[in-house]
Amino acid sequence: MRRVASGMMALAATVPLAACAPPAPQRSAAPQNDYLVFYAEGRHADALHAVERAGGTTVGEDARLGYLLARSADGGFTEDVGADQAVVGVSADRRIGYATARRSARQKARAAFPDASSFTKSAAEPLAARQWDMRMIGADRANARVPGSRKVLVGVIDTGVDGKHPDIAPNFNRELSRNFVTDRPKDSRGETLDGPCEAEGCKDPADADDDGHGTHVASTIASPINGIGIAGVAPGVQIVNIRAGQDSGFFFLKPSLDALAYAADIGVDVVNMSYYVDPWLFNCKDNPADTRKQQLEQRAVITGMQRALDYARKKGVTLISALGNGGTDLGRPKVDEQSPGYPKGDERKRKIDNSCVNVPAESDGVISVSAVGPTGRKAIYSDYGVEQTDLAAPGGDILDGEGARAVRGILAAAPEHVLRKSGRIDAAGNPKGTDVVKDCKSGRCSYYQYLEGTSMASPHATGVAAILISRFGKPGEGDLRLDPDTTEQLLYKTAAQKACPTPRRYVYKIYNKTETHECEGDKADNGFYGHGIVDAWKAATVEP
Repeated sequence: MRRVASGMMALAATVPLAACAPPAPQRSAAPQNDYLVFYAEGRHADALHAVERAGGTTVGEDARLGYLLARSADGGFTEDVGADQAVVGVSADRRIGYATARRSARQKARAAFPDASSFTKSAAEPLAARQWDMRMIGADRANARVPGSRKVLVGVIDTGVDGKHPDIAPNFNRELSRNFVTDRPKDSRGETLDGPCEAEGCKDPADADDDGHGTHVASTIASPINGIGIAGVAPGVQIVNIRAGQDSGFFFLKPSLDALAYAADIGVDVVNMSYYVDPWLFNCKDNPADTRKQQLEQRAVITGMQRALDYARKKGVTLISALGNGGTDLGRPKVDEQSPGYPKGDERKRKIDNSCVNVPAESDGVISVSAVGPTGRKAIYSDYGVEQTDLAAPGGDILDGEGARAVRGILAAAPEHVLRKSGRIDAAGNPKGTDVVKDCKSGRCSYYQYLEGTSMASPHATGVAAILISRFGKPGEGDLRLDPDTTEQLLYKTAAQKACPTPRRYVYKIYNKTETHECEGDKADNGFYGHGIVDAWKAATVEP
């Protein structure tokens, strides 16, 4: 049951232990580090003893997800506690993730942006003519028929959401929004990570986004029909900011676990996860190329996230994720050159296989979304795989046509202060380049930005899920609920099936180079498009 009473406090994902066995004496005077220790089912007590024997102190736990929060100054703590059969994974509580928006392509394409005069004004929202993505999936028509119910809560697990943005504020649920992240100015080696803190204690308010990624995602899902800027796929639903990402676009394991558990406990209907959780792009449980400590860390990511995802799904949360931007067949990965991705400089080349997974995109119970460009072809950067791709959606592809045109990306809301900080608007608030679009009404201006990525595809699917929940959800106390299995099947049923290209080995032209991706499967389910491209209009009109 959703709880929306005024003054409701967030459930703590990690609760302090009032009575634990006294810790063993520390074996080192080195700085204390925190670890997430995941234990096997029914082995809670054994895990507590294992932490003690390894020289650690248990300072918290989450019984919902089956882990202890341990603290130790011993550099060998991971291997020592991981040797106990009660323990299934151990991870240091540090950065493990990366938001999946492609900003580099946007920067390279600035010169190719057309002037705003090349677009026709729309009778709907002022910038609707720029939204090829909404026309592709029929959201422009679906908006009028089923804008979505305010009883539907959509959780955005991301870098935050600018809840004050004029084209988000009407649908932003500030009361339920939470920030599970503390900004980190520098990484463990003293290099800049998030930069200077904007708020006291480095804890941003729950309506802030100092990166812009989460705001763009939220806008695609549910920017309202209000005569300002654009409209989202489901402009009538509510957005809940459940922040798990750093300002820098990186994610930690524990905030991701906290965010999923919180979404489940407050009755969120569907969450969007446009990121991967990992200092390892691919998580492998037993890769001989990794040390024992590294294997334990990757097991912790796989196990911990799966438990959090299962917990959320059992409580009625539909889980939707971006597939990834590596242009990789996830069913046949061979080499990982980006891991471990933190701290910077630790990356190395290692051989991998299909036993290694991208989390959460390849986790059980998650609907994973590939990206397409304006012509409907799979975007060149989008990961794919016949086992991994569930759906496809517009994510943008600046190379989908002659030359590079950034208007082939996705336009959505951007925080003004982020654009100022990055130098994209001047002191007077005017865009310095056509990568930023400004829309003003009644003396107040809002800003929008073109981005491409599976991060941009996933929220289109999330918005369609919100339409389906609005239509078919069963009334409860203040909300609508639809079983995630039913939502998933309806998403597949309403998607526009799209067959593999002919020939199946599709050749992309990248300036003076080529890249080939092979599509497997049939029209009903294949590695490029899964069950098809999401269709908001059909979701708004399909019979049950």
